[in-house]
Amino acid sequence: MAKTAGGSGALESFSYDDAIVRLFATATILWALVATLVGVIVAVLLVMPSATEGVPYLTFARLRPLHTNAAIFAFAGNAIFAAVYYSTQRLCKARMWSDVLSRLHFWGWQLIIVLAAATIPFGITQSREYAELEWPIDLLIAVVWLFIFGGNFLMTLIKRRERHMYVALWFYIATIITVAVLHVFNNLCVPAGWFKGYSVYAGVQDAFMQWWYGHNAVAFFLTTPFLGLMYYFLPKAADRPVFSYRLSIIHFWSLVFIYIWAGPHHLHYTALPEWASTLGMLFSVMLWMPSWGGMINGLLTLRGAWHKVAADPVLKFFVVGVTFYGMATFEGPLLSVKSVNALSHYTDWTIAHVHSGALGWNGFMAFGMLYWLLPRIYQTKIWSDKLVSLHFWTGTIGILLYIIPIYAAGLMQGLMWRAMDETGNLMYPDFVETVQSIVVLWWLRVLGGLLYVAGVCMLCVNTLMTWFGRPSTYEVPVYTAAPLSKSYRDSKPETKDDEYKDVPMLDLGKGMSVWAKMGWHRRWERLPVTFTILVTIAVVSATLFELIPTFLIRSNVPTIATVEPYTPLELYGRHIYVSEGCYNCHSQMIRPMVAETKRYGEYSKPGEFVYDRPFQWGSRRIGPDLAREGGRQSSFWHWRHFENPEEVSPGSVMPSYRHLLDSELKFSAIAPHVKAAWHLGAPYSDDDLHNTEEVAYKQAERIAAEIVSQGGPANTMDRQAVALIAYLQRIGVDLFKTPEPENADAEGGEEAAAEADADVAEITAGAESATR
Repeated sequence: MAKTAGGSGALESFSYDDAIVRLFATATILWALVATLVGVIVAVLLVMPSATEGVPYLTFARLRPLHTNAAIFAFAGNAIFAAVYYSTQRLCKARMWSDVLSRLHFWGWQLIIVLAAATIPFGITQSREYAELEWPIDLLIAVVWLFIFGGNFLMTLIKRRERHMYVALWFYIATIITVAVLHVFNNLCVPAGWFKGYSVYAGVQDAFMQWWYGHNAVAFFLTTPFLGLMYYFLPKAADRPVFSYRLSIIHFWSLVFIYIWAGPHHLHYTALPEWASTLGMLFSVMLWMPSWGGMINGLLTLRGAWHKVAADPVLKFFVVGVTFYGMATFEGPLLSVKSVNALSHYTDWTIAHVHSGALGWNGFMAFGMLYWLLPRIYQTKIWSDKLVSLHFWTGTIGILLYIIPIYAAGLMQGLMWRAMDETGNLMYPDFVETVQSIVVLWWLRVLGGLLYVAGVCMLCVNTLMTWFGRPSTYEVPVYTAAPLSKSYRDSKPETKDDEYKDVPMLDLGKGMSVWAKMGWHRRWERLPVTFTILVTIAVVSATLFELIPTFLIRSNVPTIATVEPYTPLELYGRHIYVSEGCYNCHSQMIRPMVAETKRYGEYSKPGEFVYDRPFQWGSRRIGPDLAREGGRQSSFWHWRHFENPEEVSPGSVMPSYRHLLDSELKFSAIAPHVKAAWHLGAPYSDDDLHNTEEVAYKQAERIAAEIVSQGGPANTMDRQAVALIAYLQRIGVDLFKTPEPENADAEGGEEAAAEADADVAEITAGAESATR
């Protein structure tokens, strides 16, 4: 930066840092290819579960979180950063405050993505949707996002040369603040090692926190920054100003305030308190208004320029993207209505809804931005306009071919699960019947996904060829602008007497008329710190209205006397359940509906989950619900199920988990899990805490003996499958236990345990004799 004249009004010379934009744009394209390719692989694994022949790192349940994380945080995340770094510098007439922080941000974020790819397939996960990464990576995210990216962005705003902040910057501010708040509070945990942490929240409260995070991660990572992108790049591409400044103000503040309340609609008919669920539905329905206000503002920006859309593929991407935004934000509130949610929840309908938003809104807005940016950041013409147009049509057809069959599959699932005959019995009692009826629709989705990936490949080729045509040295234009004067004073705000002095109106009407012109907002727009504080207040206050009652009102989670902590072996089995990503296919939440209680048993109660960290309610049922799985099948049945699901459940799309039968169960690894749970309040005995290995081994012996007595193999007590079976046999059984008398005879208990051990020894000896 250099001054070109002396005095307070001296012009300052500066240039923009487009190299950082090139880095993020390149990363966006690379991760778009990776994320969509993994998505297709995951889709194929649903219809061909044995395609990877039981390789543990390549199961659907482990790769699905990799796909969602790559799509959200790698592809969409880098697109956001490319948009922010390009537009912020120009809207502020200032280079980013620190080139060093910009580079640290880029390489730090790519490191986080690589760490995610290196941990999730290996089962290192929190199993919380869109927040799977374990605590060391979460700490790195907090540093990179809040201090490096957020700090650099805020300092750029403070050092800007443009007095008023444009609407795109408002959305960027809301994104940075809210994502930081969501990330920090959702990921509070007690470490049980470098690769495992236990959430400080349990059961109902954990579910509430997770979907407060999960819904708003969509809102403030996939919506608000892309709206900022829309408000900057769409007018640029159309060469038209935004349709309505006032509509953009209403759009922004109503979206920021209302969105944060809507998370509980993901938990309708669950063990969440009814008031919280209903509140989430009401605010979700209200959300429809600001969302469509933004969509209308975007589309009407093209007024007088619609003729350009037919010829300009960049505008085509933007128009389709904004249209999908409108569709997704209409459908979201619709799905939050309880009567609709009762049919759609846990089905593929939700998957179709999510992908219409991700592929249509986020994907196409990112592609439109990239095609607009490429000639500018590489300082040459785009290599092939025809290939851009072909990408648009291939991608559009791919989206439609993807989502339409999945919408149909979701409807079929919902209707078949609840269908009952005239005698009051389920028409399709076997869960696998539903699965097999929609497999053909899953195949169509694979085809749609392949078309979408083909479009991304065209983007890669076009980018590479454009890059080859770049100049040997990039030009770095130098701009000049005056610094902001510290003596600036706002013009006198308009009052009701200025314009309506002689108008026969009530004073209240005059005042509201002046207020509605929103001149007051112009003052906020020149105060970045104040604006940031106001956004923070809006987000935090709305959050506290919901969270505080959920955590403080005891009646929200009534305790059940017979619900006890998991035994050490069961706790470790639960850890294996989490690592394998079982929640991606199985829920653990029976809703209070006749069809569900007939299929799965007694509906789930809030007090059943007080020791569940993290909760495992799931959001989708590719397999049946497991909330009452304990005691439903024999231990040997589970053993055979892991080995070959088709053998005990013909038509199942679950892959083989034979590696659990072969992998050694390390009893020495169980103690840190028990101690972490104890630190979080689980009332473990001294024996459990200090003789963890011995306690776990005895239970493993008992289960191994059961397997033998049921016709299974001998000497299985040191296999990981045994720990998982221990957990599965425990799920949902505490509710039906008979409470023990307060002064139970301790001696009687010891005698019973001794008898059980003797039985185990006898059965094991018999089995060994039989095998010999």
